[in-house]
Amino acid sequence: MGRRHSERRGMSHLFCFGLGYSAAATARRLKAKDWNVSGTSTRPDGVESLRRQGFDGLPFDGRTASKPVTSALQHATHVLLSIPPDADGDPALRLHGGDIASSPTIAWIGYFSTVGVYGDANGDWVDEDTPAKPASERGRRRLQAENAWRDLGRMAGKTVSVLRLPGIYGPRRSAIDDLRAGTARRIVKPGQVFNRIHVEDIATATVAAMRQPRAEAIYNVTDDLPGPPQDVIAYAAGLIGVPAPPELDFATADLTPMARSFYSESKRVSNRLMKQELGIRLAYPTYREGLAAIAGHAPTAK
Repeated sequence: MGRRHSERRGMSHLFCFGLGYSAAATARRLKAKDWNVSGTSTRPDGVESLRRQGFDGLPFDGRTASKPVTSALQHATHVLLSIPPDADGDPALRLHGGDIASSPTIAWIGYFSTVGVYGDANGDWVDEDTPAKPASERGRRRLQAENAWRDLGRMAGKTVSVLRLPGIYGPRRSAIDDLRAGTARRIVKPGQVFNRIHVEDIATATVAAMRQPRAEAIYNVTDDLPGPPQDVIAYAAGLIGVPAPPELDFATADLTPMARSFYSESKRVSNRLMKQELGIRLAYPTYREGLAAIAGHAPTAK
């Protein structure tokens, strides 16, 4: 996709900081509707991959401002942020926040955050009115980034939507893929539950938030069935006809610090606001429909 095409005025233009797995699902839908789509990758081969997919791929390493990014933001109408904050905050905000604020065309900013900002709820339900009390450094950084983008939106008169995501799965990134690769493990911690979301349902929610912008909106973009992670692995194994891995006790399992940190928080996350306000009907309301579709056992849920 040539940059001259992406900079034509008068057309809807999505700019993605981090045009990776989740953002690309939204980007593909909008490109099919004749939107211009551009986005960043940290690696030269990633930039080339984006261009082969028909997107305007641009370099952004998160350490220095990018002149091509600055130029593209002067023509973008929507910005989607899908890169993690670092110890100094959100790199896109730090290096290009001024470009976004001053852009004459940008009206909507979407931020992919995490349900980790709620911290641990001991398996109870949380919703958007639940106070955010992140227990992990990762969660604290995300909450700080959420607040910083909302501040920019107020200052610059731009609508900001925060989309809080749980565990993301989809084709090529699922329990089925882990089982086939021999890396799936059934870690059991009594009382532990997680929500999940299929990547295509993230795209549905993101597009809906663009179409129905509400200033400083926060949505939990999650499925309908929080559940124990070991059950997901067992269900996936049944779908593809392989034995489920043996159960491993969380207390004694060999886990990386990052993996262990995910088990430090247990909660059930409500998606009621997303459904009611955005009118969303999930294609994959639970992991069962999502994994079945990935395995080729069932059509997309209606």
